[in-house]
Amino acid sequence: MPRPRRHRHIRSSFDYDYWRPCATCLEDRGEVVLKMEEMESIRLKDHLGMDQRKAADLMKVSQPTFHRILSEARRKIGYALVCGKAIRIHGGTYEMGMTQARKFQCYECQHVWEVSYGTGRPENCPNCGSMNIHRAEDDRGYARNGGGRHDMQ
Repeated sequence: MPRPRRHRHIRSSFDYDYWRPCATCLEDRGEVVLKMEEMESIRLKDHLGMDQRKAADLMKVSQPTFHRILSEARRKIGYALVCGKAIRIHGGTYEMGMTQARKFQCYECQHVWEVSYGTGRPENCPNCGSMNIHRAEDDRGYARNGGGRHDMQ
């Protein structure tokens, strides 16, 4: 009997879960399912340019396991692009990581500050009072739902 699969730690909940070719002449050619941990490996390595060892540490897996996850994600994405298939981001064995606070930035005065989870979105900048505030660029996309485990296939 194989040992149970360990949960991979994911720090990003994606605002989208489906990509498909937009050419109007294409009929439905099916889809490729990209697991959440595979999408996270692409985000860490290819999008953020993170070192593979550091990315593996963040996901709480070994470096060889991270490499296998990343290789599988790249294989699926390549197949979908070459064959014109849609990509669905769904499932996997993962646990949402949680940071202690969210970072916000004022677009008027460039002030950056942290707000604890569960306190809601601030309405204005504590420095200048401007309402032109957004999540800080280095904090965008992290878990917004407070964590949780997901075991989906």
